[in-house]
Amino acid sequence: MSSATILRLTTSFYIILFFAYLFGPLIVMSITAFNSAAFPRLSPWDCFSTEWFGVLVNDSRMMDGFKNSLIIGLAVVLVSVPIGLAGALMLSQLSNRVRPVFYTLTISTILVPGVVLGISTLIFWDRMGMMFDAGYESFFYDGIVLTVIGQSTFISAYTMLVFISRLQRFDPVLEEAALDLGATNIQTFRKILLPFLKPAIGSAAVLAFLASFENYNTTVFTIVSESTLTTVLASKVRYGINPSISALAVIIIGLTLTVAFIHEVLKRKEQAREIALKKEGQSVKEKSTVRKPFRNPVPVMVLLIFVVGLGTAWMARGYDVQQCKIEVFEEKRKHQEELSKKRRAEMQKKLNTQNQHHLPILLSQQKKPLPALFSMEISLHLRILKVRWNQTKQSLRFRKINTKISLHPLILKVRSNRKMNREISKTAYLNSSN
Repeated sequence: MSSATILRLTTSFYIILFFAYLFGPLIVMSITAFNSAAFPRLSPWDCFSTEWFGVLVNDSRMMDGFKNSLIIGLAVVLVSVPIGLAGALMLSQLSNRVRPVFYTLTISTILVPGVVLGISTLIFWDRMGMMFDAGYESFFYDGIVLTVIGQSTFISAYTMLVFISRLQRFDPVLEEAALDLGATNIQTFRKILLPFLKPAIGSAAVLAFLASFENYNTTVFTIVSESTLTTVLASKVRYGINPSISALAVIIIGLTLTVAFIHEVLKRKEQAREIALKKEGQSVKEKSTVRKPFRNPVPVMVLLIFVVGLGTAWMARGYDVQQCKIEVFEEKRKHQEELSKKRRAEMQKKLNTQNQHHLPILLSQQKKPLPALFSMEISLHLRILKVRWNQTKQSLRFRKINTKISLHPLILKVRSNRKMNREISKTAYLNSSN
């Protein structure tokens, strides 16, 4: 085996391991959404069911949090993208001396912890509300407004980085040429710079929405009495969850993959169109070539989903979830009864073994004379008391309890009883000998 083959196999193994580590938990969580068990689990499998999607839809608290997260995400996009674009444009117009200082100031919000941003936002707008003597119904104390403001403080820095990376490939000569030809600054921005920034605007909008949708550290302080999806999920995880969380994960993963797939298809189409225009100087529509079947992956994906859905519906036509649950319940009951019988048998066997071990000792004790039997019982009681006394001292020493327990009267009583029993046994022995 050559070194190139070993390197290729090692690289393939590492890539497979990396993607398994990355997507393994998502796959496991997606599968648990279709298990009828009351707790998210993969094994043991009970029944295939989609009831948890219905439970998710009927959960009003979860749906309200999801709706608030969507509203906050869209509002953050509308606020952060223009701020980030303005910051990137200003950074590109500054001199080399001022540019590092401005860049450091605008990026510093990313380095601040989200908890600090949330608390500072809440305190600042509370003081502003007190200054204007505003009531608690005003926007100064509105959870959604405060969350949008708090998240925009650092998400706008993310969007600015996206615009900066795009502007580094922009040629300023285009703007100068447009201005020389009589275009105004607004026309230059709208017809030259804005089309060039179109991919960056889309990327920044997606980044801002996702960063807002999954944010928790800042949101948990600024949301006040409202709730978002992340805060609801955190409370559910704290007090116990059910597979409806897995159903929500399946929906989010499906939407993310669908949007990413569509974006990739559109991006490839645009790249192919640009390449065709550069090579032949005409649009792709005018190009007379034989189209390959299934060249576009979108119909392939739609066809695959349709085939899988049709096959699942055909195989599940005679499947009854309730009947499956009854059968699983009966199997669990039988298994529990078997375990109970096994435990009873083990306990009975243990008792029989102990009885067989102690029976010869009891028989030998019955053959002994009466005084010896009395003395043996008394010594046995004394041993038991001594053992209990030692256990009590050890427990008190372990727990560091300064309590003095005295068993001296009890021991004296036992000793007096022992002496009395000895005298009785001695008298009985002398009477029997006479």
